[in-house]
Order: sequence, then C-alpha cells, then structure tokens
Amino acid sequence: MYEHGGSPLRVAVWAVLALTPVVCAQTDPALAAESGGAVIDNSHLALPALDSVLPTAQTREEVSATLKIFVIMTVLTLAPSLVIMTTSFTRILIVLGLLRQALGTQQLPPSQILVGLSLFLSFLIMSPTYEKIYAEAVAPWLDNAPDMTQERAWRIAEAHMRDFMFDQIERVQNEEDIYLLLEYQQKRSIAVGEPVRREDVATSVLVPAFILSELKTAFVMGFRIYLPFLVIDMVIATVLISMGMLMLPPVLISLPFKLLLFVLADGWHLVVASLLSGFSA
Repeated sequence: MYEHGGSPLRVAVWAVLALTPVVCAQTDPALAAESGGAVIDNSHLALPALDSVLPTAQTREEVSATLKIFVIMTVLTLAPSLVIMTTSFTRILIVLGLLRQALGTQQLPPSQILVGLSLFLSFLIMSPTYEKIYAEAVAPWLDNAPDMTQERAWRIAEAHMRDFMFDQIERVQNEEDIYLLLEYQQKRSIAVGEPVRREDVATSVLVPAFILSELKTAFVMGFRIYLPFLVIDMVIATVLISMGMLMLPPVLISLPFKLLLFVLADGWHLVVASLLSGFSA
C-alpha cells in the first residue's frame, strides 16, 4: 500500500536517513572529531552555525542583558494569568457564564464572545488604574526620568494594583479572606480587634485573597440572576405536569419565555450595568 509510485513516506524516510550523518557531524563533537574537522557540503541545507550567531556571554553586562530578556519573556508568558488574577476579569466572566446557564441556551453566546466581552469590560474598568500606572511609572521610566529605576517603576505599578484589589475586597466586605491567608503566612491567629494595615499584607497574600473575594461575589451575583429563570422553569414544569404532558421537556417550552423575559427587561444592559457599578469608585 505504501510502495506504489515511490510514496511520500518512502521519500521522507530516505531523506531523514540521508541527512542524519550530516546533522550529527555538525552537532555531535565526537563525530566531528572523528572526521578531523573536515568541511562538509552545506550548500543545500544552509544550516547556520549557532555558536557564531549566538556567541557565549563573556562579560557581566552581557549576562545581565540575557537574564533580563529571559525575565521579560517569562513575564509576557504569564501576562494572561496576571490579567485574570488581578483585575475584574474573573468576576465578569463567571457572571456571564452563569447567565448563559440560567438562560439554558447551551453554547449561545459562544465562549469566545463571553471572553471577549469580559476582556473589554475589564479594560474599561481598569483604565483609571492603568492610566495612573502609565503616568507615574511607565512614562517616566521610558523618558529616563531622574531617580526612576526599574525597581521604583515596578513598586509604583504594584502599589496602584494593590489599591485596586484592596478597594474591591473592602467594597464587598470580604476582609476575612485576607485574615485567613495572613494567618497562614504568619503561622499565628489574628485577634478580632487587632488592626491590620495594608502595608502589613504582602502581595502574595493579597492576590489569592482578591481571587477568593471575586469568586464569592461572582457566585452571589449569579445566584440573583438565576432566580427569575428558575421560577419560569418551575412554573412551566408545573403547568406541563398538570396537563399530563409528562413526555414534553419543560426546557423546550421555558426557553422561549426566558428569552422573551430577558429581551423585554433589556437583560444584557442590566447585567453589564450591575457589573460596572460593582467596580465603580
């Protein structure tokens, strides 16, 4: 089955077998030593010599620059997680997901639409904080302002993000999440009347406390959204049972009524307005 007319599989196998000695001779020091460092014909492959393209760092400055690039690439990789953990994205996405389940529309709106709406709403909500960070940290650092180092710019940006997370936790009165994680960090119990300042809470404690607070708030909002749709489902199911239509799925009848109620009440506007008011100053 694979031999008719010189199949692509056979050609690929022969190509790999033919290129293996050449590649090994360039990458394996033992084979290169056995060949006496002879020059090979590399005109067809044009494989670069990486040791000359990427020379080894020799000075402290070169090593420092390499490590900075590595750190920047790591931060860029973790950027989506930072957006999810330290902004309003978590609450908005969970509320919209629970709204879709309450409507019973299965995969409508699609997950991409909900994620995109949550992302842009998060940008809108976080824009005052981001503007402060850019004006006080990013712009002075890019302009080489006096006494503006990378560490100071990071501290200023971190302070604004911490203020946002503290404000949201205090708004919904979920300070017990901070106490829970702070007690675990300090390995002691915090008394009821003991004051805790914002400076005493590390960022490693604040971020998980903020996530817990957002999860709790999102589920409370989702419960309130679920109630009217649950009532419609119960009414439709009771009517169908009283009429003896036991084989007819209640969801099939209740879905149009839930959509009609949601549209007449301008549900998307009310839900988004509720989310925005929850983060307003």
